[in-house]
Amino acid sequence: MKQNPLVFTRSVLLWASLGIICGLFASIYWIILSGMIQFLAPINGLSLLFVMPLAGLLIGLVIARLGNPGEIGLIIDNIHLNKGRLATRENPSMILSSLISIASGGSAGPESPMVQVTGSVGTWLADRFQLKGEALRSLSIAGMASGFTVLFGAPLGGTFFALEILHHHHVVEYYEAILPAIVASCASYTIFAAITQLGIGPIWHFPQYNIDNIDDFAQAMLYGIVGAVVGWFFIIVFRKCEYLFERLRGPIYLRTTLAGLGLGILAMGFPLTRYFGEYQLEEIVEGTFTTTFLLQLAAAKILAICITVTGGWRGGIIIPLFFTGACLGKAIAVVYPESNAALAMICLMASLNVTVTRTPISTTLLLSKLTGFSTLTPILFASMVGFFLAPRIPFIASQLKANEPIKEAN
Repeated sequence: MKQNPLVFTRSVLLWASLGIICGLFASIYWIILSGMIQFLAPINGLSLLFVMPLAGLLIGLVIARLGNPGEIGLIIDNIHLNKGRLATRENPSMILSSLISIASGGSAGPESPMVQVTGSVGTWLADRFQLKGEALRSLSIAGMASGFTVLFGAPLGGTFFALEILHHHHVVEYYEAILPAIVASCASYTIFAAITQLGIGPIWHFPQYNIDNIDDFAQAMLYGIVGAVVGWFFIIVFRKCEYLFERLRGPIYLRTTLAGLGLGILAMGFPLTRYFGEYQLEEIVEGTFTTTFLLQLAAAKILAICITVTGGWRGGIIIPLFFTGACLGKAIAVVYPESNAALAMICLMASLNVTVTRTPISTTLLLSKLTGFSTLTPILFASMVGFFLAPRIPFIASQLKANEPIKEAN
């Protein structure tokens, strides 16, 4: 059946408009967040035992007043079971609580709030044009992809992350959303880069790497196994922290305040655990550290991520997991100086993240862009090892619903 070119052109303009709106929102959000970080980052030492619990109290009060903004699992549920609708009513709570969480030093990044808001913008725009069924869901997913893209500066990687994160086994189920997501991602990336001048080149500057021989692929797979083991460890620690916080009775601000105290204590002992790791990871790449310190830092970062998320603070775990993987890869390179440090760090980053999030293709694309690593194959090998060694029940439980038939009326 021949497609009407006017209808297709209208659709492309709609996808691009969504990307432009998302890019403008992301730019404003990032500028505000950067200003808040510059104000709060110099605070350190004993002052953190006051500032971090106070930030936790404010986060709890925002959530108590404006409502629970949800998290990535709820977004996935809505895509699968709510006809792809992402509500905008949760955005004020998510925006305010995430700004405080991230700016004060929680170990969670802006990807989760960015994706929730931009995804809901897609739903809002679909409602304005009276779209239903797969067209509405596709626009919501395109909005999510725009959110991932502006953070990582990779339109293709952001598109596939938005599609992969929705599923447990299937890489892409909502294939109708691929083209809308790519168009919206390109538009949002262009707007965000033009305004902030960010995301144009690699974020982290790893040493140059070239494949010497096929043994490098075997090393990548071995690093993938290590990353998968650490991914399992992360999930266990996360569930333990989740259990402890759930047993805590009282209002939400009690949980968030105690989480802030725990984060403050960790930041005093390991300052690099504070914040989500975008700038701190560069210090790991360029610095000289002992193996003991790097392993302790990785363990402390895992605990900080778990306390942040289970303690009610808002943010995403992708970049914090990258930071943890980089610490472990650096530790391996210190123990075995003959190994390639860049290969070890990036493969650990990939495998650890994939074991937790089950996103092998997009993680490979994202890390290639973020690190300037032009050779995709070793990253892909490590990612696939992490994917196949991940727990049978995924960390994000709502991904399981991707394997169930979806019945809805268009």
